[in-house]
Amino acid sequence: MKKRTIIVSGLAATYPLGGVAWDYIQYLHGFYRLGHDVYYLEDTGGWAYDPFNVTFVDDLTYHTKYLGDFLQRLHPGMEKRFCVIGPDERHWGMSAEELAAVVNRADVFFNISTTCQLRDAYAKIPVKVLIDSDPLYTQSSFPSYLAGTATEEEKRNIANMLRHDVFFSFGENVGRDFCAVPKGVIDWLPTRQPIVLESWAGAAPKPGRDAFTTVLSWQPAQKGPLVAGVQYGGKNLEFEKMLDLPQKTEAVLELALGGGKPPRELLEEKGWKLRDGFSMSQTPWVYRDYIWDSLAEFSTAKNAYVATTSGWFSCRTACYLASGRPAVVQDTGYSRFMEVGEGVVAFTSEAEALAGIEAVRADWDRHSAAARTFAARYFDSDMVLAKLLADALA
Repeated sequence: MKKRTIIVSGLAATYPLGGVAWDYIQYLHGFYRLGHDVYYLEDTGGWAYDPFNVTFVDDLTYHTKYLGDFLQRLHPGMEKRFCVIGPDERHWGMSAEELAAVVNRADVFFNISTTCQLRDAYAKIPVKVLIDSDPLYTQSSFPSYLAGTATEEEKRNIANMLRHDVFFSFGENVGRDFCAVPKGVIDWLPTRQPIVLESWAGAAPKPGRDAFTTVLSWQPAQKGPLVAGVQYGGKNLEFEKMLDLPQKTEAVLELALGGGKPPRELLEEKGWKLRDGFSMSQTPWVYRDYIWDSLAEFSTAKNAYVATTSGWFSCRTACYLASGRPAVVQDTGYSRFMEVGEGVVAFTSEAEALAGIEAVRADWDRHSAAARTFAARYFDSDMVLAKLLADALA
């Protein structure tokens, strides 16, 4: 494919947590490996999260050093390919002049998770791509918009979306008749998280610990979307259905818990092993090591993803798989287009979850090999990003 000048956006500096860094930077790294002239931009217009003090700050010294160190270790030279614009318009990384030169020659702008404000200069880039990483949350106001009852804020948000040219969603079932994510306004093309397989290939053949783990926030700070009279929620709603699971297996089930006010005492009483989520996510490398030390992943998904049959698949889970760590994860409808059963065991009930855990324990070597195969088949960044770019330019 012809070499393109590409800008990708995200939140890797705004939220300096290991999982977030991998979510967005694998786009930069993946396009870079494909030979494109690619740059990373954060321009949210807001302050950045300080995970040590659990607040937001306008001084981005820590955040941009964190990002630069990550990029340099991933691939020397990539640390010169980022720009973070603070709320005071200060440019960190690339200068304002360097960024302007890139924007002026850019062919494609990927606005991932609608994180970047679309300044007039960015709007002049020939192809502007919006990637929805949070299906249903992104489309929740579409019914009221179509009915003419949307709030002014909802109208502004949708107008901002419509300034883009091409639209993709991690909800790969969005638009299909059986999927309850609202249709209309925007036609979404399917896409998924790119995983740079070589970044995850160094895991030991056998994990350091005999534990099913995951890293999660218990409940979003804001209430879930209300769509057509139906109230949807976060991961906690689905996890509550699995509370008794540790009492029904000899497997160690461990949660690295972040925010959302989880019921820690209840979880421990039920047999869940708890770790501090930030400690396991303080850097991208600590996060990766936590995954590598795990036997497998066990996790539910957000209620909004499950109840709508969206087809969303976790970026974090894809990293487990690329590391050769199997996953027993709740089905959001992804089993309709992915071959599951080995490496990835999809469940819709506690009984299926328990059966999946026991199946992985009984033949871990087979499931580990299948996990790597699954990651290569569905998430290899070379394949995912080549298709994404081709579809965006079609």
